[in-house]
Amino acid sequence: MTLLIVSLVAFLVSILTFFSGFGLGTVLTPVFAIWIPIDLAVALTAIVHFLNNLFKLVLVGRNANKQAVIRFGFPAIVAAALGAWVLVRVSNLSPITTYEMFERHYQIEPLKLTIALLIIAFTFFEIIPKLKNWTVAKKYISLGGLLSGFFGGLSGHQGALRSTFLIRMGLSKESFIATGVVIACFIDTVRLGIYWHHFSSDGISENATLLSCATLSAFIGAYLGNKILKKITMHAVQTIVSVALFLLAVALGLGII
Repeated sequence: MTLLIVSLVAFLVSILTFFSGFGLGTVLTPVFAIWIPIDLAVALTAIVHFLNNLFKLVLVGRNANKQAVIRFGFPAIVAAALGAWVLVRVSNLSPITTYEMFERHYQIEPLKLTIALLIIAFTFFEIIPKLKNWTVAKKYISLGGLLSGFFGGLSGHQGALRSTFLIRMGLSKESFIATGVVIACFIDTVRLGIYWHHFSSDGISENATLLSCATLSAFIGAYLGNKILKKITMHAVQTIVSVALFLLAVALGLGII
């Protein structure tokens, strides 16, 4: 059942990433976290995210805008390293508090609480019109790279901020998507290098089947998404996903999952 749920989520979200602000990592991380520790969930999601973006790179990479990649991507690389370093540090902190509910004991952990708050924040970023349509002047694109890179390294939440800044570059739809894919590959490469030193090979190998199924499903979703690439209104889908993410984030922050 776990393999089926994770594979289905990876498939659907991979398609969604071509049409909406929701990223693969935003949704897949809390789903992974239901069954595995949150820091490992972030790392496994990063692997799926990276491999999926490499696949997308083959599909659409030729349309990337070099100027945007340089101005946004280079600051993002530096900030991604910092964000990944913070993740490793926070994952080693002791629980903030413990409590009992329905005769079961739970504990609120710093990393889970941090990821939960970020999920909630970026979910609001996607569904509140004023935030969703918020853009930043082109001259601040390097700042956008720093912010997107940092949160990408910390929790994988990079797509929303990246879109907010890149939208002012005047790129075509195809170039906008391709540029985002190239930058995401940069961020994922850096953060995975840092994650790799933190997690034992056992943690990855024990979840190899889950990781493989999620990656293959994401590939299929990306392929289909590219085939039907066009402007699609998905407000209802976004609302449903947002509510589900909010509930997962609350459960994660409270230590229930």
